[in-house]
Amino acid sequence: MPLSEEEQRILREIEQRYYTHDKKSAQRIGQTTLPRYLARNCAWAALGFVFGLVVLLASFEFSWVLAIVGFLIMVGSALWFTQNLRKMGHHGWQQLNKSVQSSNLNDRLDEARKRLRRRLGED
Repeated sequence: MPLSEEEQRILREIEQRYYTHDKKSAQRIGQTTLPRYLARNCAWAALGFVFGLVVLLASFEFSWVLAIVGFLIMVGSALWFTQNLRKMGHHGWQQLNKSVQSSNLNDRLDEARKRLRRRLGED
């Protein structure tokens, strides 16, 4: 059921107030997509898994309790990773790949090379 004219107007007013009140937050939310958010969560989960592994291996010899804590960190991180990966799904991966490809990584690398050559040439 579509919104009425009055409801659309109210929604636009709320949106405009939000943008004028908190510009940084509105910009951050506007630029963040769901696949990027989930990919960032997957990266944090992978980092947590590695941290849990380090805790497990470092403490295994002298403290079983700390080793178990490291193992639980690993299990929790693995579960968090798989949940975010499932949420992302196939469509999310495609959308994430499109956004990465549109960022023109090659152009950015070429610009960085040119700046570096200019700096080295001036010295």
